[in-house]
Amino acid sequence: MKIIAVLPAYNAEKTLEQTIRDIPAGAISEIILVDDASKDRTAEVARSLGLTVIVRKKNGGYGANQKTCYAEALRRGADIVIMIHPDYQYDARLAPIMSLIIALGICDVVMGSRIRTRAEALVGGMPRYKYLFNRLLTIMENFMTGQNLGEWHSGLRAYSRRVLETLRWEESSDDFVFDQQFLLQASACGFKIGDVPVSTRYFPEASSINFRRSVIYGLSTLLALSQYLLHRAGVRRFKRFTPKP
Repeated sequence: MKIIAVLPAYNAEKTLEQTIRDIPAGAISEIILVDDASKDRTAEVARSLGLTVIVRKKNGGYGANQKTCYAEALRRGADIVIMIHPDYQYDARLAPIMSLIIALGICDVVMGSRIRTRAEALVGGMPRYKYLFNRLLTIMENFMTGQNLGEWHSGLRAYSRRVLETLRWEESSDDFVFDQQFLLQASACGFKIGDVPVSTRYFPEASSINFRRSVIYGLSTLLALSQYLLHRAGVRRFKRFTPKP
């Protein structure tokens, strides 16, 4: 199988090399970095590491960056796509394990869960308000969708090609809530979603949205979840939650 890692990047020059060094040799067929108009040397560092680099001329947002990542991975013939944040916040050593779970047909989507225990998450540096938001939203999302994920808000994810060819992710938000819309789409279309534990890493160089953006993200997540519930109940249909023809 052709396994492609995609890195949606913005100002990641300080952490990119560490992230790439963590990926086990031979685990990935190709690494694609999409630079969302960074203000630092992210693209230059990526090229020096031998990555395939795409530079967006204008910053379009986290969701827009992922759309470019997935479109390019599919174009290059990926069977499995692993999304890794290039800020070294997630342990990329898990890439081969996540891809194997998909290759064996156990799951169609695999998440890296940072919330094995509360103590580990907080010792790893996760701010308490983010931990609280993560727990509350994840409990709601699990209950409303029937899933049982450790968390819904991880930036380490693996998808089968069939998932990316079926879901209407192109119609989702260009902002951070893209991740939640994607999982709700996968749940609505009946894909098998699972997770593996991953260590928590919070440090000054790692990217992180502030409290205000976290609140906006949380409200956007609740809106997406409400739309999902209306769709599943048949009260109002949302094309976003239906598979492509």
